[in-house]
Amino acid sequence: MDVIPVIHNVSSVQRLVDMARLVYGLDIGLLVASRVYGAAAQSGISEVMRFAFKSGKSFLVLPDVSDVIELLKPDVALIVTLDYAEELLDPSNPPVYSGRVVIVFNGGEPDFSASEAKLGKPIYIKGVSRRLGAIAEASIILYSLLSRTR
Repeated sequence: MDVIPVIHNVSSVQRLVDMARLVYGLDIGLLVASRVYGAAAQSGISEVMRFAFKSGKSFLVLPDVSDVIELLKPDVALIVTLDYAEELLDPSNPPVYSGRVVIVFNGGEPDFSASEAKLGKPIYIKGVSRRLGAIAEASIILYSLLSRTR
């Protein structure tokens, strides 16, 4: 399984940098950011690019989630959304996916729109009743999925 995390709709430099630290700390080779705006677009992108280069990892910035799906052509696309979740991921017993798996986390407020949620399989974390935020959600989901394959 080749996991590619995506942080979407992010304006916070700190959130973008924290996602990069998490992704590269889990030894994932590519982080994708889509719909980056505000301070994250002005200074966060360059900070993450520098961090990625020093870590020997890759960082890709795209305009929207649809571009991510079109360019990366994943076998599985997971959209992490509490509002539209069709399936709850059990962190203690996560599913095993094969091929390229894109996991899209929402870096801002509000949650994904209905049309964005339809770009993949909407999931959320079993036992969680409120949005935790992109970094916490990514920590739980990425670690649980990777623990099954490593």
